[in-house]
Amino acid sequence: MRIGRTLPPAAAPLRCSDLCHALVGMLSPEDSIRALEDSIRQYFGAKHVFLVSSGKAALTLTLTALKASSARTDVVIPAYTCFSIPGSVLSAGLRPVLCDIDPSTFDFDHALLERTLTDNTLCVVAHHLFGIPSNIEKIRSLCRDRGIAVIEDAAQAMGVESDGRKLGTIGDVGVFSLGRGKNITCGSGGIAITRSDRIADEIRKQWPGLELPPPSEVLSDFAKLIFMKIFIRPRLYWLPAALPFLRLGQTIFPKEVFVKRLSGMQAGLLHKWQSRLQQSNQRRSETAASVSRELSWPLPSGPSHPYLRLPILAATPQRRDRIHALAQRRGLGVSLAYPTPINEIPEISNMFDGQRYPSARRVSERILTIPTHQWISKKDTRAILECVEPSTPVLRPAGRIAATGVTIQQ
Repeated sequence: MRIGRTLPPAAAPLRCSDLCHALVGMLSPEDSIRALEDSIRQYFGAKHVFLVSSGKAALTLTLTALKASSARTDVVIPAYTCFSIPGSVLSAGLRPVLCDIDPSTFDFDHALLERTLTDNTLCVVAHHLFGIPSNIEKIRSLCRDRGIAVIEDAAQAMGVESDGRKLGTIGDVGVFSLGRGKNITCGSGGIAITRSDRIADEIRKQWPGLELPPPSEVLSDFAKLIFMKIFIRPRLYWLPAALPFLRLGQTIFPKEVFVKRLSGMQAGLLHKWQSRLQQSNQRRSETAASVSRELSWPLPSGPSHPYLRLPILAATPQRRDRIHALAQRRGLGVSLAYPTPINEIPEISNMFDGQRYPSARRVSERILTIPTHQWISKKDTRAILECVEPSTPVLRPAGRIAATGVTIQQ
């Protein structure tokens, strides 16, 4: 167990004034929720906004709405992605179908995607993993004539733009997460936005059945926010990180997704979310740019990019594990991301009949992510660089990077 200054792998800013607004939201929940909906609608240019209890709840709600108007049952998802995505698909009563990824972008391998789509494909869920844009227009071009919807999982990319368009606004539906460690947070929470009247109408049919969190849960969530604000700071994070029952940093497959409405307390806490989001993303951009300059990593040209975490791929799984162990001993917040491809998640592996996804597996074995949040100091950056320094015989920069994270290979 490490005692002393420890960086969290991911973190989002939270101010005392935000907690005050959360108390106001408890007292006037309807006003706070309405104000948040209006500000989100204006920011994203979205016609319809739905606020729920988590990002996976937003995805489950959306999938259930699509299911209600179609006999199709297949949902195509990346073979390497957040475990919440297949969990949401199954919670909606649908079947996850995997497509391998391009390891240089984490996007689908589009040639494989075209062959994966069938007459039973209801929708494609495309992610923007670590804030790295997937090519939604290309995915839509494959889906449009087949009547297949495209959902953007922008849970890790709120406020990020690609070619002048905000991620989450390009597909038929955009889904965002407000959980701990995202671009901004209210502890938990999720957003679904769409311009489609048809999809919005189906979501509204489900809305009366969604519970509001009871007062006891709201108070518990508020206490957790205070705890998070105190202990997310590097000088104290070692303490919750040492408590195994909190399971911090572990990837857990959600066997069931509960869909509730966002509480007024959480909506109130997001009173000034746009300025928080801008500051958070600006700091992430600066950190990623600093790391890339120090190591001469050729990140994409143009404005610096707000990576939620900066991903790298080590030359070998063994090298990845050595880097991670060293960074852990030094409390540097370098993490392993998702530990397996989706087809190897123990709870659902039997669904995939021994299918293999080599790029997804290679990424899962070699990926590391570098924190980019506001508590990363220049000293921290230098210490992280010492751990992943690519001038050794084992690591050196890869040849191809496309609006993406950094890949490192032999």
